[in-house]
Amino acid sequence: MYATIVLYLYPMDWNSGIKGFKAYLLLEKSLSGHSIDAYIRDVGKLLEFVLIHKIDCSPDKLTGDQLTQFIYYINDLGLEPKSQARIISGIRAFYKYLIMEDIIDKDPSELLESPKLQRRLPDVLSYEEISSILASIDMSLPHNQRNRAILETLYACGLRVTELVTLKLSNYFPEQGFIKVLGKNDKERLIPIGDSAIKHINLYLATERMQLPVIVKGNEDTLFLNRRGKGLTRIMIFMMIKNFVAMAGIHKTVSPHTFRHSFATHLVEGGADLRAVQEMMGHESILTTEIYTHVDRNYLRETMMKYHPLSKGNS
Repeated sequence: MYATIVLYLYPMDWNSGIKGFKAYLLLEKSLSGHSIDAYIRDVGKLLEFVLIHKIDCSPDKLTGDQLTQFIYYINDLGLEPKSQARIISGIRAFYKYLIMEDIIDKDPSELLESPKLQRRLPDVLSYEEISSILASIDMSLPHNQRNRAILETLYACGLRVTELVTLKLSNYFPEQGFIKVLGKNDKERLIPIGDSAIKHINLYLATERMQLPVIVKGNEDTLFLNRRGKGLTRIMIFMMIKNFVAMAGIHKTVSPHTFRHSFATHLVEGGADLRAVQEMMGHESILTTEIYTHVDRNYLRETMMKYHPLSKGNS
């Protein structure tokens, strides 16, 4: 998958780098196939970051500052510290290989720190900002009925982007007002879905999806499809959101995960029970869900610091 993306954007650099790294892990490190796949996935995450942020350079040209931004990127995806540390270890191994091959003479990953820090409070959108993004979608243009349904679903259900692109038609129950999602560690959960999202999904199913000339074998049960009748990629969702956010005139870094954070934050701010939010988000621990109470407290503190006269240094 990554090699295909690479050949389109970077004719040789990423492709040859990843291929060479794979050969190094197999022939010189004698790692198992499972371990090699894990390392390649780690480098694939770095490539995903490069593509999403349109960083037009090969792996040997990435700077330490850009790699630090990559760490914030994987942190904002909501990955556990253990998973982040594994990815960073994989990136360090990749750059060690580039050093050994004399492709680079300085390792930009040497100052990277594994995440011992607390997770940063997630960025969220206000309800008005989400409404503005949805209103920016021109429904007369091709594929925008699908795109509106996608954004409605992200916000209505708080899905991870992988859960969205793998959502099955057979797990969509509009009459009951639920969807069934396959989350982390293959755990299924039922999530309520609101009337607005149901309305736009049903419109998409009755128009754009039904009018597809072909659905590629194996994709018949995938809810959201591209114009070629195949499932969407994570990168397509990132790019789509970036475009609509720009059209709405919102100057924030917004990703699919921002919609997930906004879903949880708005529920907590509205007084929802934390256990119910935990269940809908698919969090293993209630401690992960509690970060959304901190978002609300952080907003209160910022308001106090901004408007309270004594907080401005006056006496």
